[in-house]
Amino acid sequence: MAANKLCCILAFGALLCLGFAALIQANDKPVTDVCLGCICEAISGCNQTRYCGGGVCGLFRITWAYWSDGGKLTLGNESPQSEDAYANCVNDPYCAANTIQNYMTKFGQDCNGDNAIDCYDFAAIHKLGGYGCKGELSYQYQTQLTNCLNSFQQIDVRSSK
Repeated sequence: MAANKLCCILAFGALLCLGFAALIQANDKPVTDVCLGCICEAISGCNQTRYCGGGVCGLFRITWAYWSDGGKLTLGNESPQSEDAYANCVNDPYCAANTIQNYMTKFGQDCNGDNAIDCYDFAAIHKLGGYGCKGELSYQYQTQLTNCLNSFQQIDVRSSK
């Protein structure tokens, strides 16, 4: 358990080093930096190796449809129609995080019926989609998310501001 907590803290620290702290400071971003870090940890262990496989890419395991719904963001002056635009964006932590923020702005909702829109809802939306977030999350994903969030329990993860 201590090793998992240390791993989560190190992964979160790495994300902050990549610029998430500056990214999330804006008030119009619905997902906190802690929440983004824990979604990353739960979905991929925050593996930053450039990855595409099984219909998903990047450390957040984003699909093409998710990227499209998140605004088809690109790096530099790359056209969204470029063959590599999707993979290039979602393999870049900053571009992927902005895609998630846009997606959550569009699909954010109370998925678990607790009358709050928080990280638990964003994690369900991220994994199950904007229209399926009330479905069942895998035990592994839910456990990884909860363990990560618990390691930051002194921070209020229930609110986005």
